[in-house]
Amino acid sequence: MSGEIISAENLTKTFKGVVALDKLNFEMAAGNLTAMIGPDGAGKTTFMRLVTGLMTPTEGTLEVFGKNIRGNEQEIQSFISYMPQKFGLYEDLSVAENMNLYADLHGVKKDLRRERFAHLLEMTGLTKFTARLAGKLSGGMKQKLGLACTLVRSPKLLLLDEPTVGVDPLSRRELWEIIQQLIAEENLSVLVNTAYMDEAELCEKVYVINHGRILKSGSPAEIKSVAQGRCFKIKTPPNVPTRVLQSILLDDKANVVDSVPEGNFVRFIGAENFDAKNFHLPIEKIPARLEDGMMILLHKDNPNVAAANRMKKLSLDEKYAASNDIDIEVKDLVRKFGDFTAVDKTSFQVHRGEVFGLLGPNGAGKTTTFRMLCGLLPMTDGVNLRTARTQARANIGYVAQKFSLYGNLTVAENLNFFGGVYGLSGAHLKNRIAAVLEEFNLTGHENDTAGDLPGGYKQRLSMAAALIHEPKILFLDEPTSGIDPLARRNFWRQITDLSAKGTTIIITTHFMEEAEYCDRMMIQDHGKLLAIGRPQDIRAEFGNENSTMNEIFISIVERSRGDSK
Repeated sequence: MSGEIISAENLTKTFKGVVALDKLNFEMAAGNLTAMIGPDGAGKTTFMRLVTGLMTPTEGTLEVFGKNIRGNEQEIQSFISYMPQKFGLYEDLSVAENMNLYADLHGVKKDLRRERFAHLLEMTGLTKFTARLAGKLSGGMKQKLGLACTLVRSPKLLLLDEPTVGVDPLSRRELWEIIQQLIAEENLSVLVNTAYMDEAELCEKVYVINHGRILKSGSPAEIKSVAQGRCFKIKTPPNVPTRVLQSILLDDKANVVDSVPEGNFVRFIGAENFDAKNFHLPIEKIPARLEDGMMILLHKDNPNVAAANRMKKLSLDEKYAASNDIDIEVKDLVRKFGDFTAVDKTSFQVHRGEVFGLLGPNGAGKTTTFRMLCGLLPMTDGVNLRTARTQARANIGYVAQKFSLYGNLTVAENLNFFGGVYGLSGAHLKNRIAAVLEEFNLTGHENDTAGDLPGGYKQRLSMAAALIHEPKILFLDEPTSGIDPLARRNFWRQITDLSAKGTTIIITTHFMEEAEYCDRMMIQDHGKLLAIGRPQDIRAEFGNENSTMNEIFISIVERSRGDSK
């Protein structure tokens, strides 16, 4: 345990008999940028909280700055800055007031604040917004302010727990530029938990964790090597959504470990004994990615992990074209808040059975559009649902950005309550509760308190509650924000199943690769529509077949902002 800023040996943490960390071994050198990746509930946050001294190990040894965490918590905390998943900004205080409050809490002297604050505000792009209330900032700006407040003093070790959750690609890139600048300027050591594999790629060392155990550690290249020679892509047949081919491949558990849509192709990982000669469609071998290595490790550790049990088996022979019938029609939609225009003359249609993506930076107007379509927010002008609003609401399911169920109720109690709200009762309600519990792999968790569930399970419960009355239209507002790649696969397998059964789905997401699952998508910024069409058409217009959707999104938004200057 010499020369390491963090060193753990056989570190174990249990909560009421439940093992959160299981004899974990971990080393992090000073000056390094290190990532922990893995599913929800794997133990990443627990480990961070142990490092900060906010929790005490059950067994094993944990040293930080060469000192045992036991008995040295306060001394160690004086050298650490920690940004948790839900950083506590005070929304009724201004940017400057929040920073001063955290400086007071950390005992930062007044004469040191001017230069430190000026530097942090310049790096985060908040210099012009010091008087703005935190509650009036966009999601990306709130995360930047949270980072600035975390760094009001210069620490030796910075701990970031999912710092870019709910943040658009542009803001994510800017946040990471800030982090890398701080590492270079202040020789910071940084440990980050992240659900974004491109962020983990930026780190010198990556730990893959599951069930409280380290499955593998090493450089991003070393994690990738786990999947080398096992990654392929397959062209999607005409008139078949890529998400359908992806689901068919996921169901082929004998040959396929994982699959994801990518342009007009689906990329997949072959099983350990996969033989391309025996595969029924032409395929092409491709280089492995960090995520591929992680997915193989997780698959080995969870060989029985699968999507929900009641999934419909899909076939390439079925017809998947969305109906010509229009479920939602929007003409010149406008929403103003005083002098501010959140949505500016937006028009689009969504067809029955279609998966339609709404994409845009934080503050682009996506959630405002959603809330108007659901009848939760009055429009200023121009929206037309195909049916009367009261009737439309009965046919709508809605999953909000933030977990909005009752945290103090159990899973079953939440489903019973929301079923009643939607007018279900008696045997019908009982049957629907049993059905959604099975459909979203919540069977066995009926008596778990909703607020204590890991993020992926909360998302499943939100989906179950939104679908308990079998709505015709489902609105999903950033439903995968903060959940890991494994949980996102299962989520999209469920969306594919719902779409195949005729449910119309409108979704927003900050994971740009998820745009590949959509039949069509729309990109907006500052309330204006910038692009609309099939993912492959938008890729052809604004990039090329090798461009990632992340790159195309950034290009479209930056081009629009450049033209408007």
